[in-house]
Amino acid sequence: MYKRTLSTQLQHLSKSVLLFGARQVGKSTLMRSQRPDITINFADELTFLSYAKDPGRLRREVAAAKKPVTVFVDEVQRLPSLLNTVQAILDDMSGVRFLLTGSSARKLKRGGANLLPGRVLLETLDPLSAWELEDALDLTRALSLGTLPGIYSDTVSGRETLESYATSYLREEVQAEALVRDVGSYARFLDLAADHSGLWINYSKLASDAEIPKETLRRYYQILEDTLLVFRVAPFASRAQHRRVSQRDRFLFFDLGVRNALLGQLRRTPSQRERGHLFEEWLLLQCIYFARAHHLPWKLLGFRTDAGLEVDGVLDLGDRYLAIECKLGSNVGSADLRGLHAFTALAEKPVQSVVVFGGERPQELEPGLNALPYRHFLFETLPTLMQRG
Repeated sequence: MYKRTLSTQLQHLSKSVLLFGARQVGKSTLMRSQRPDITINFADELTFLSYAKDPGRLRREVAAAKKPVTVFVDEVQRLPSLLNTVQAILDDMSGVRFLLTGSSARKLKRGGANLLPGRVLLETLDPLSAWELEDALDLTRALSLGTLPGIYSDTVSGRETLESYATSYLREEVQAEALVRDVGSYARFLDLAADHSGLWINYSKLASDAEIPKETLRRYYQILEDTLLVFRVAPFASRAQHRRVSQRDRFLFFDLGVRNALLGQLRRTPSQRERGHLFEEWLLLQCIYFARAHHLPWKLLGFRTDAGLEVDGVLDLGDRYLAIECKLGSNVGSADLRGLHAFTALAEKPVQSVVVFGGERPQELEPGLNALPYRHFLFETLPTLMQRG
């Protein structure tokens, strides 16, 4: 098992936890590592039916257990009403801790489920990050297969497992979750969403290409957000010169391997241009993973002017911005800095700019603007920014 950042945090917590995350990110493995006294897995159909037919069973079992007791309930979104029982137990009994997992916030929200405000901590688990992989980080493998733990570590059948995941989970379970009536339109959307991962979204054009009404397209994207499969990158908004800045959305698939599987790209070598695009997405995902794992209020924004100048990612750190340009190659030219300069001119807070690239050593490009190897950026720059914040 990889050492997850959240694992250490959970070991020092006595409060109950509701952990969200897409399938296969390692939620169950992480919770089992906490050595719960009682485990209830609703992914097992017989277990699910048993508790669904007998709402009082959980309370009786917890009441009979020796205290203190830790109870692990896996895939709790399958039985949202159970959360009312969990609340009652936490209110009435001492020495009880719940570890709850769910792969769909949508099911819970849609059903008006009790998310136990004030009683549990809400956490999210992402695929393996660079900090969790450490020396096991293989960039080529990460860009191709992603970093879902069981798939990344499987050198024999990882591709086959990922292809099955994309087919059975994304195309079937998410489709059922969305209550999609038009199977064809959803299938077309899913392929286009994967193909447009990391790109600026023109809803009108995409709707026309997919032959899907624009509002349906927006709803499908919302479904992917709610089921934790994509991250929305909001556009940067400049109050002073907003007309010069594009207000389009970008979406990033939560894992590159899942994106590549949807596009049927697991068994071929990507072109250098494709690798550059994948590297950009991967690095931005690392920023998201880092902020969530450490409970930082950082926000990832997109920046693009109407003239076409853009920055790959902007981290809003609160008191300042970190503008990030990604370049897989080892050479950086003046053209790579144009978007960074444009952003600095429009930003209303101090800006720290950086080029993250595939070179071996840092380079000073301009006074105050450096090119940093991606490992340097991830393992030195981001932790330093966290400490400063």
